[in-house]
Amino acid sequence: MSTSTRWTVVVLAVLVALGVGLWTQLDRDGSRSAPGQASARERRDADTPGALAEPRARAGLPPCPADGPGEGPPKLRGITVECAGDGSRVDVARSLAGRAVVLNLWAYWCAPCAQELPAMAEYQRRVGTAATVVTVHQDENETAALLRLAELGVRLPTLQDGRRLIAAALQVPNVMPATVVLRPDGSVAEILPRSFASADEIAAAVGPQIGVPG
Repeated sequence: MSTSTRWTVVVLAVLVALGVGLWTQLDRDGSRSAPGQASARERRDADTPGALAEPRARAGLPPCPADGPGEGPPKLRGITVECAGDGSRVDVARSLAGRAVVLNLWAYWCAPCAQELPAMAEYQRRVGTAATVVTVHQDENETAALLRLAELGVRLPTLQDGRRLIAAALQVPNVMPATVVLRPDGSVAEILPRSFASADEIAAAVGPQIGVPG
């Protein structure tokens, strides 16, 4: 083997070793998926119940909706995810059945999402039981989501959906934030791939779709 060939083999071996090391580190951090890409996992391996206990306490989120009457939105049937507030498993379709729902899809790293979430919370305060706002966190880093909600002081029921199963089922464009309005019969009233600056804007866009004044 010539000297140049030996050096080529050595360089290739080093590059392979570096690549494996980087891949392992990314896997350990739960950060393989770049922002805007769906993950193969609902949440990171690091987000164990013990690790999530303190962030959950800080966020103080309400429980996710209990199962309503009927089977719920047809497009969401069969999808089960975690409730970020307490770690319970949620049958998404059944939990949204029989109610007007505003699904807000977001991620902890999304700046427009952070600006919009307080407006979603204010909208929920205004409409009371006439509609239910549920946020859907679309990144596998559940700890970061809880800490972001705690920082913002936003306390809304939140589904942890790192695999973006809900967005895929509802055919939501790959943008965040995005809002989906569901009628009580489970049909999709509107998909709004945009951000909102205030509760007034949300009410104007959502209210006419479900007959709820805001």
